[in-house]
Parts: sequence; C-alpha cells; structure tokens
Amino acid sequence: MKFLGIDYGTKRIGVAISDEKKVLAFPKEIVLNDSSSLKKLEEIIKTENISEIIIGESIDFSGKLNALSARIEVFILELKKQVHSRLKQIKSGRVDASAAALILQRYLDKKNNGK
Repeated sequence: MKFLGIDYGTKRIGVAISDEKKVLAFPKEIVLNDSSSLKKLEEIIKTENISEIIIGESIDFSGKLNALSARIEVFILELKKQVHSRLKQIKSGRVDASAAALILQRYLDKKNNGK
C-alpha cells in the first residue's frame, strides 16, 4: 500500500505517491480542480493502492492559516465522502505535483525517523 500527497489549489491539484515501502515520494500528476477532480483522485487511489492521504495546509507568511484553508477543509470533507471506505485516514499537513511530493516526503521522513 502507498501514501498519496495532495497540494490543493483552486485551479489545479498536485498529486504525488510514495513507493511501496513508504519511504520516498514521487510527483504523480496535476489534476484540474473541476467537477471531475474527485472522481480522478478516486481512480488514482484505487489503481495505486493508496492507504493514506496527506494534504498540504495553506498558510501565510506568518505561519497562520489563510483564506484557502476553508476551501481545503471542504475539499477534505468531500474527498472523505468519496473514498472513505478505501482509506485508513486522511491527514492535513503544512506546505502542483512537485509540491505534493514535498508534502508527502516530509510526512514520510517524520514517520520513518520516528521508528
């Protein structure tokens, strides 16, 4: 099973996946944020055998959540409704496909160094 990293944007959603060992993150693709984005993410989750999703938070320069944060929370709720039975959990964390890989890699590094 793999992890999925998401960098949510109002126009595009960056997507990254981990390797099977959950050690390295790789950019996967950019999904247009439109009416079909949740279906496309569901297909990726199914075909890539995803067990957990890590979603980047949107913060301002002072480190506080910004206006995009509310949209991300709505996105997380919609994603949970769409794919909840396939996943162990969806987590949000700070941070296009490269950004999603960085988000996921930071999470994997913390997870693996904590062992």
